[in-house]
Amino acid sequence: MVLYWAAFLAIVTLLYVLLDGFDLGVGILSAGARSDANRNSMMNAIAPVWDGNETWLVATGVVLWGAFPVVYATLLSAFYLPLLFMLAGLILRGVAFEFRHRTDRWRWLWDASFGLGSLVAAFMQGVTVGALVEGLPIANGRYSGGEFGWLSTFSTLCGIGLCVGYCLLGASWLVRRCDGEVRDLARRLIPGLSIGLFVFLLAVFAFALLKDLRIMDRWVERPYLLVFPAVGAVAAMRLATGILSRNDRIPFPMVALIFAAAFATLAISFWPYMIPFSITVDAAAAPHSSLAFMFWGVGLFIFPLTLVHTAINYRVFKRVPPAPEPQMDKQ
Repeated sequence: MVLYWAAFLAIVTLLYVLLDGFDLGVGILSAGARSDANRNSMMNAIAPVWDGNETWLVATGVVLWGAFPVVYATLLSAFYLPLLFMLAGLILRGVAFEFRHRTDRWRWLWDASFGLGSLVAAFMQGVTVGALVEGLPIANGRYSGGEFGWLSTFSTLCGIGLCVGYCLLGASWLVRRCDGEVRDLARRLIPGLSIGLFVFLLAVFAFALLKDLRIMDRWVERPYLLVFPAVGAVAAMRLATGILSRNDRIPFPMVALIFAAAFATLAISFWPYMIPFSITVDAAAAPHSSLAFMFWGVGLFIFPLTLVHTAINYRVFKRVPPAPEPQMDKQ
């Protein structure tokens, strides 16, 4: 049962990274749109799905709270400020998305708020991942690093890198969903963002070697981990051929595969720790009776139904052109 919930947590986290990742990326890119028409096209490209994508963030929090309460408590203690900033960014972008249609005079403010909220949320997620990779100070099973123990050069670098990665996901989505000037702009952005992500990965690897992070020992102990970077490299080459051939259906799944390969590499490098390298999965798990109780509700019904709903949602809006911008309550 513990392994089931660990796998469940990994799946819902990956789904959040991929699904909300691309609309966070579109939000960041929208801040640089040259015209309202282009920005409207970007917004409309994510309008049918962006709100539902955040469901997987809620699912991640619920699973941590119910199945791994020790990890939930430790992460909240360590990342209280980053999580507050991330949630503030998500709330700001949600409000901005709705309010920008209601005004002409202040639309620039809500457009900027949507881009800023997306940027803050993405950056804080990257900082959190970077701090986990670098290692949190844990003493007697509790976080002991203070309010800013999560902030370092490495975690900041990871925050910037995830913003670049999300922008790449967003540009790939725009190429798939939009046409005209927005699609051409996204096509031009993908090569530069791809190079930027590659440079970031090299910088992270070099930094990990210089600081002799413990996660590097796992690569020596588990050489099969190289399979996942190899999958990412193949996806990157396929992405390059898709860009050169102007095949708009290739970039998004290939970028998603690169993200999945990176996620799998980290997850298996950490195993069996949930907070590397301090708290193991078994030590963090709730009692078996709690895990079994959750399984009959969340695991057996809610999770499959949410997956089906998400799949239907994406299928329904797959070929539907973006809805026109509402014209109401203009001020």
